[in-house]
Amino acid sequence: MIGFLLKRREPQIFAAILVLIALISTRFPGFAAPANLAEVFNDTAILIVLALGQMAVILTRCIDLSVAANLALSGMIVALLNAAHPDLPLAVLILVALVSGLLLGAINGLLVWKVGIPSIVVTLGTLAVYRGVIFLLAGGAWVNAHQMSAVFLNMPRSVILGLPVLAWTGVLIVALGVLVIRYTGFGRALYAVGGNPVAAVYAGLDVGRTQFLAFCLSGLLSGLCGYFWVSRYAVAYVDVANGFELDVIAACVIGGVSIGGGIGSVAGTVLGAIFLGVIKNALPVVNISPFWQMAISGSVIIIAVVFNARAEKKRGRLILKQARTAS
Repeated sequence: MIGFLLKRREPQIFAAILVLIALISTRFPGFAAPANLAEVFNDTAILIVLALGQMAVILTRCIDLSVAANLALSGMIVALLNAAHPDLPLAVLILVALVSGLLLGAINGLLVWKVGIPSIVVTLGTLAVYRGVIFLLAGGAWVNAHQMSAVFLNMPRSVILGLPVLAWTGVLIVALGVLVIRYTGFGRALYAVGGNPVAAVYAGLDVGRTQFLAFCLSGLLSGLCGYFWVSRYAVAYVDVANGFELDVIAACVIGGVSIGGGIGSVAGTVLGAIFLGVIKNALPVVNISPFWQMAISGSVIIIAVVFNARAEKKRGRLILKQARTAS
């Protein structure tokens, strides 16, 4: 039992989170208080949602570098719409954010699927394009809190059973992610396409279509997070969430999602995001400059990828050993 737990990434990350919280609490006891941990989870909810969308893309051997730009553009669209038409129902604004994100994700997916451009090139290009469109839409101006309606701003902060709506949204998306990954054909297709694309084709799966749908899912969740980001922080501008895609990728690889595709879990991704969330909430507490956050995230990605590669290498050796023994 102990050996099984040591081989699994999820228990290791969970233990690391507990150790990290314990170490921080030795200096700042209030950090481990339930109310503060709930706030940490609330702060991490957007990262969790984006990481789950990114996980779906990475499982198919692709990557989406445009998630933060998608979030920023979708957020700017609904912020401008709310500022121009404050009487529009909130449900309509959220629907606009979802559709905007979905369309932006679909653009990425179509370029990968139909044109055959590598995903890293496509999403690096659309990252810049989406940021440019934000500037054109807003004319370089900001949309601030006084231009947004009270309903638009207050919804993510509304508390239900002790947690804000934003945190409950994160919980709901995680639950839906588990259902999709474990109990739907699409979830199984993600692993099949990433694990062995050739075998997936022989099994009747359309690799390009599966990758397209993964990008659509990532875009849909990015659009949802676009609304939550601008409403929670009460501001929309060109550089919203600039560099946040690095944190999203870091959460995935920390959680054991293989950059090579076909390996990963919802639980691992969520724990990876929470691990980063604890670190980012702890940095101001221990007086570490926020400018180090990008460097820390980049270092964590490299370390996690190395661990993932070593684990996959050992797994491959074990399979070969078993095959030789059987023969």
